[in-house]
Amino acid sequence: MISPEPPTWDRRTLMRQRWDELAYFHWSYEPDVVQRLLPDGLIVDTFDDRAWVGLIPFEMRNVQLGPTPPVPFLGSFIEINVRTYVRDRLGRRSVWFFSLDVPRSAIVGVARTVFSLPYCWASTEHTVDGERHRYRMRRRWPRRSGGESAVADIAFTVGAPIADDDVTDLDHFLSARWALVTTRRATPLYGRVHHERWPLHEVTGVRIEQDVIEAAGLPGPVGEPIARYSPGVGVSVAWFERIRSVEAVAAGG
Repeated sequence: MISPEPPTWDRRTLMRQRWDELAYFHWSYEPDVVQRLLPDGLIVDTFDDRAWVGLIPFEMRNVQLGPTPPVPFLGSFIEINVRTYVRDRLGRRSVWFFSLDVPRSAIVGVARTVFSLPYCWASTEHTVDGERHRYRMRRRWPRRSGGESAVADIAFTVGAPIADDDVTDLDHFLSARWALVTTRRATPLYGRVHHERWPLHEVTGVRIEQDVIEAAGLPGPVGEPIARYSPGVGVSVAWFERIRSVEAVAAGG
């Protein structure tokens, strides 16, 4: 069981930011299909014996490095990421990103170099008409073999809020994640994340045209996605730590 309530935050904060106007779209996959794309030391996390792949558009706002004020211009932008859910060698649950598309080339350079996260440079747009949202992106770099640009066009309507007692175990599995994981030179790195409990809404009228999931090396999703929306949360991200082996932890190393 995954708790929707955040664990105690006792880490040095690397970044603060907001994740606003966020939508979740998830499809289930055979675990082996996702596992083959993961690095050694990570095991795909499953719910009802299925792996889950998410397409997540949102507005990143007011990015702050440590105690500094929000970064001008670079601190707010649209992001559309493709992700799955994993366990590390210690059994801890986290998010694994296949791609994160943003419209700031400088962010891409820093994120890839410093944090080893697979950020991509893209043109992006978010329009809102009442409760109807539309996110669009076209990847500029890196391009797929043959020179094609990965794209996503996501439209949906925000519905009623979901009472805490009505949020399902699957909703918690897909949204209540308190860490991300990446690799640097084959070494897995674990970054803790802290935010308040996600306020979730129903989503209707979903229309998605995309090939960013296929660009990640996965088969195209089948069927209608599990869809949710959140107005947003404030987020703290800790400095990354190296994931030690179970043997090293047992030995105190």
